[in-house]
Amino acid sequence: MCMFKKIAGIFRAVSGSPHPKNFTSAVIAAAGSSVRFGGETTKQMTELCGAPLIVHTLRAYEECSCIHEIIIVAKKSEIAEYDRICKDYGITKVSAVISGGFTRQDSVLKGLDAVSKKSKFIAIADGARCLTTPEQIEKVCRAAYKYNAATAAHNSTDTVKVADSKGFIESTADRQTIWLAQTPQVFKTKLYRAAAYTALKKGFDGTDDNMLVENVGHSIRLVECGTQNIKVTTQDDLIYAEALLRKREKEKLVEDV
Repeated sequence: MCMFKKIAGIFRAVSGSPHPKNFTSAVIAAAGSSVRFGGETTKQMTELCGAPLIVHTLRAYEECSCIHEIIIVAKKSEIAEYDRICKDYGITKVSAVISGGFTRQDSVLKGLDAVSKKSKFIAIADGARCLTTPEQIEKVCRAAYKYNAATAAHNSTDTVKVADSKGFIESTADRQTIWLAQTPQVFKTKLYRAAAYTALKKGFDGTDDNMLVENVGHSIRLVECGTQNIKVTTQDDLIYAEALLRKREKEKLVEDV
């Protein structure tokens, strides 16, 4: 046991620690209108394996020891639902549920303004990434504690073609350098705040939060999180997510026997 503690101590020293000195706020972006998903119910409130999809995302951040508080940025019409959801599913780390902005970037900025004054790091996540695991979140957080900025991602296994304006292949990218960005995207809070407000001042729009930090010249560590950490966008994605969650449930039952 003594040797185990020594090894664990060395690991924390090298990779960062979830200690309160690294107080980490998770901002969950769940204010989208789900246009591509379709249907009358937004994807975050669509039932998935017996619970709203957003519950699976929240559970992952609830169960990750690196996360100290959760801020949910929600559709205004759904804010009242989250009080019930948190009570029914034992989500205790939620410190605020706020209304989203006109764009995802606006929504995350509102979430940033709601984090605790103790916040040292901010983990920004898509509410629709319901397959994210606590282990993946911790892995990205630890990289951020070491490098000040890190993102979940997957190194492309497909050959990537770059097209010209007419839709013909112009070149072939080196797939070893091509990564598909995921969430969480974790940054030192002061760094992200500076990046977010610089983007606001300059009118810079990014397709993800990494781009805002890239825009101020800071490097970001890529953390391999595999192919399962998808963002549910269409009904087909929901079928995949349900199948994988069922598979995980069965594997857990076998482990517990």
